[in-house]
Amino acid sequence: MPPACDKPLDGLALAAANMYQRDMPLCARPYLAMAQQLGCTERALLDCLQELKQNGVLSRIGPVFNHQQAGASTLAALSVPPWDVDTIAAHISRYPEVNHNYLRSHRRNLWFVITAPDRAHIDRILADIAASTGLEPLDLPMVRAFRVDLGFSLQAQT
Repeated sequence: MPPACDKPLDGLALAAANMYQRDMPLCARPYLAMAQQLGCTERALLDCLQELKQNGVLSRIGPVFNHQQAGASTLAALSVPPWDVDTIAAHISRYPEVNHNYLRSHRRNLWFVITAPDRAHIDRILADIAASTGLEPLDLPMVRAFRVDLGFSLQAQT
C-alpha cells in the first residue's frame, strides 16, 4: 500500500476532493467538466489528482455505481502473513477490477472488492489471485446491496 501523505490538502486538491466525493460528471470528458467547474485546466486537475494518488491520499478516482445493474461484484478476503501484506496488497491493486483493498484486524486481514462484467470474469480473477499468491480468497458475493455514503467535508471545522 502506498505511504500516507502527511501534507494537508489545500487549494485545488481540497476543492476537488470536497466537490467530487459524489456526483462525478457522467460525460465523455468528466475531468474536463470537473476542471471547468473548479476554474482550472483539465491538465492541472489531472496532475493534482495523480499527485494525490501517488502520495497515498487517494486510492481510487472514479464513479461508483450499482454493480448488479452493470455486471457483477464480490467482496473477497485473504489471510496474508504480516510480512507479506504490502507485496500482496500491491499485487491485488494491479487488477483494474479491484477498486480498493484494506487491512482488517482478523485472520483474514486483506479485504478487497472486485467488479467485473460477469461472474465468470470474477471467478477467473479469484483463481488467478489464488494461483499467483498461493492464498485462497474468501469469496462473498453481494446478495443485497446497501448504499453507505462515505462522503464527508474535508474543510477545517472552526
